[in-house]
Amino acid sequence: MGIVRWSGAAAVAVAALVLAVSSASPPTIHATGADAKQEETAEEIRIAFVGDIILDKSVGVQIGRHGVDYPFQKTGEFLRQADLAIANLETPVSTRGKPEKKEFTYRAQPSALNGLKNAGIDVVNLANNHTLDYGVDALLDTFGHLDKQQIGYVGAGKNEAEAFAPQIQTIKGKRVAVIGLSHVLPNYRWYAGKNKPGLAHAYSYEPMLSYVKQAVAQSDITIAVMHWNLEYKDTPEPYARELAKKLIDSGVDAIVGSHSHSVMGVEFYKQVPIYYSVGNFVFTTSYNSKGREAMMVELAFKEKETSSRVIPVKIVNGQPAEQDSQGKQRMIDKLNRISYGASIERDGQVRQTAKIR
Repeated sequence: MGIVRWSGAAAVAVAALVLAVSSASPPTIHATGADAKQEETAEEIRIAFVGDIILDKSVGVQIGRHGVDYPFQKTGEFLRQADLAIANLETPVSTRGKPEKKEFTYRAQPSALNGLKNAGIDVVNLANNHTLDYGVDALLDTFGHLDKQQIGYVGAGKNEAEAFAPQIQTIKGKRVAVIGLSHVLPNYRWYAGKNKPGLAHAYSYEPMLSYVKQAVAQSDITIAVMHWNLEYKDTPEPYARELAKKLIDSGVDAIVGSHSHSVMGVEFYKQVPIYYSVGNFVFTTSYNSKGREAMMVELAFKEKETSSRVIPVKIVNGQPAEQDSQGKQRMIDKLNRISYGASIERDGQVRQTAKIR
């Protein structure tokens, strides 16, 4: 399996081509011969998603005591069994830079990435409100350290085209694209520009949707990883529900979000699942109980069908672990109260329902 990341002049050229043809109908492709046989025997592609990961502060202390694998000791098996595992890395990885003037700043040691690699995490989203906590030098170092570990990243780049570029991995004959976007950034200076390093922002539909359509055009499955909504809330903001529909109308096949430090509900639009927030994952000590509960999500794609399930987790001393049966049921009951047109069964399977709030 190989990862392709469009960047630099190539990404700009492809983006220009997509912009020029975005109004045209896509060509119809009919499978014949070996291709038709492959479709008949298509294998299920399983993609695991977990929420915010911080490798500094109290988590960094635990890593110092117990080693880089400590945060993932109770969840690594779930991540490694997936064909693709995705997380939101909310920490620059560097020994350089100066902290931004903001309430919370984080910076992880490069060695901490060994834990992500060993746990089976393949792609991380960097489009969030902490990736530039220590400035551009630390951002560029983060790219280098992730490349060294062969962990793909989305949502950030040396320029706008790189920041919005998808990670594309071929899995079981299908091209799976991951894009990262943030609607939670401290200020516009964090936005990537034409010749400026930064992050992929979702504060306006353009150029975002043009880049999204570019990713869709290159792939069979496209997943949007979102950083959005308000902290410690149970339900998404109106803008997030509208934005999710715009992304799906542009061809996205699943949306999974984070940032709120709380679990939010699930919604379906055009049969596409939207997970507004899976909560934290590997995270510093939270004095709000919502920050200590979260969920892991598994998306399964087979031919044109998508299914998903949730696994409720609790976070203790920076280490997530599956909830016990009582905790799982409590989380599932909560999700059923706050979801839109979705029902979560006792085993965590998520189904679309006719009832929409």
